[in-house]
Amino acid sequence: MAIPIPSSKPKILIPEKVSPDGLALLQGQFEVDEKKGLSPEQLKDIIGEYEALIVRSETQVTAELLAAAKKLKVVARAGVGVDNVDVVAATKHGIIVVNSPSGNINAAAEHTIALMMAVARNIADGSQSIKSGKWERSRLVGVEAKGKTLAIVGLGKVGLTVARIATGLGMRLIAYDPYANPNLAAAASVTLKPSLVDILKEADFLTLHTPLIASTRGMIGANELATMKPTARILNVARGGMIDEIALVEALDKGTIAGAGIDVFTSEPPKPDDTASRLVAHPKVVATPHLGASTKEAQENVSIDVCEQVVSILSGELPRSAVNAPIILPEEYRTLQPFVTLVEKMGSLYTQHYSNHLTATGVTSNNFRTTFDLTYEGSLSNINTTKPLFAALVKGLLTPITSSDGLNINIVNAELLAKDRGILINEHRSRENVENKPYSSWITLRARATRATSPSVSKSLKLEEQEDQVIQGFVSANKPFISRLDRFKGEFVPRGTLLICRNFDSCGKIGFVGNMLGQAGVNIKFMNVAPLHEDAEDGGDDDEEGSEALMILGVDKPVSEEVLKGLIGKEGVLEASVVTF
Repeated sequence: MAIPIPSSKPKILIPEKVSPDGLALLQGQFEVDEKKGLSPEQLKDIIGEYEALIVRSETQVTAELLAAAKKLKVVARAGVGVDNVDVVAATKHGIIVVNSPSGNINAAAEHTIALMMAVARNIADGSQSIKSGKWERSRLVGVEAKGKTLAIVGLGKVGLTVARIATGLGMRLIAYDPYANPNLAAAASVTLKPSLVDILKEADFLTLHTPLIASTRGMIGANELATMKPTARILNVARGGMIDEIALVEALDKGTIAGAGIDVFTSEPPKPDDTASRLVAHPKVVATPHLGASTKEAQENVSIDVCEQVVSILSGELPRSAVNAPIILPEEYRTLQPFVTLVEKMGSLYTQHYSNHLTATGVTSNNFRTTFDLTYEGSLSNINTTKPLFAALVKGLLTPITSSDGLNINIVNAELLAKDRGILINEHRSRENVENKPYSSWITLRARATRATSPSVSKSLKLEEQEDQVIQGFVSANKPFISRLDRFKGEFVPRGTLLICRNFDSCGKIGFVGNMLGQAGVNIKFMNVAPLHEDAEDGGDDDEEGSEALMILGVDKPVSEEVLKGLIGKEGVLEASVVTF
């Protein structure tokens, strides 16, 4: 009997219909499971197997589901909104949420114009009338779009596309959007108004194109409808809930609003006895079942878009339309990538070296601090965004002490995780002259020392508690180097297992360490000796032992605590730690 061989490919779950063109991008390099019709319980039972989840509007991606998704890296919504995804919970778990904000722009804009014309010319009523055997030309007299004022709330990509189409119909265009680009508005022949009231008073047709957020929910209510012309008509192809449906039904009943074209509702599909159903059934309303993005072309566009982003994320790259992560241009990310690796290793080196090193007293010392300065110098200081570097530091600091938690620490949740653990990271940019430096960019991590407030307090603190802890690094040929560790300067590549020893710089120390490691069967692969940095004060007694140095040894296996204790002493070293990358 054949035994199935487990696939090593990342697994992607698709519980809803996705276009074949999008699926073609995934097949081959990923294991793709299309499982339609899953109940919430069934979805929760299997989600733990998958690295990516691609949904449309029906699947509810709840906090409970995300908590069960231990491997999940990305939730991709094939559409504009993410109403069905708990973005806050996804962020907490380090899961990137992406959508396709541009894939269905044209479809939504065209549907808006279609509803406008249908309402203006009584298309739905006329079609139903003639199909029932009637011929009611006089009752179904409509109005023309030419010369009428189209008021647009939200002049984003869809709003601007609607404006451009309406310009061809000879309409006058006004808009309210406090975040609109005045140049783009002018280019689309749109006059921006300072308030919503200003456009409501003038509107012959009002169309909404904003996201559904706290400030837009119920934005068109009874008071707003009362300010409009009785001949005005309202369109909504954006999100249900922005119009108070009860107020709109009452305005239509009273004749204070002439008509409406509605594609989205507070409950979808509308329940038999709710207000949305009353709105759908109203004779002055042209209603469609959320068809704004329902064109063959739009479905292909959004599917291809989100599938491309899933491929990028699972390949270790950044998405272009993340809802819960900053947008970073590809060329910027290419520049940052080797420094991301460097900063993560600096953070890991800090935690391992300062949290777990043996001292001359034979006691394991933990001198981990929680306030850090991260300074970018040279050409790196001119980069637009440093979010990946911030995230890399948090990951480096926390991974050695939280690996058992299964945390997915990345650009999405790094700031939240740092805050939860009481870690404060201040980012700085230094634009000092770098002409005499051997490299174009370098990064300094400085853990702030305890600040004494009085001479008596200062005397009670050890020297190491009064000094900043410093790690400095640079990148050469895309390879990370550490150039300073604490008070010592010396270049080494942070890789493999390192034994780091602080010792007096005197004869026999290297030989003693080498002999002890040899007896323990530990082979030395490379060694660097780092003298005191020029800015550092000598902590040793020159009359007795001479100045201090740091010994960094690359070894082929972990060094036991027993061997570490054997290294410390008058003949050996002052402190020792083992760091693994």
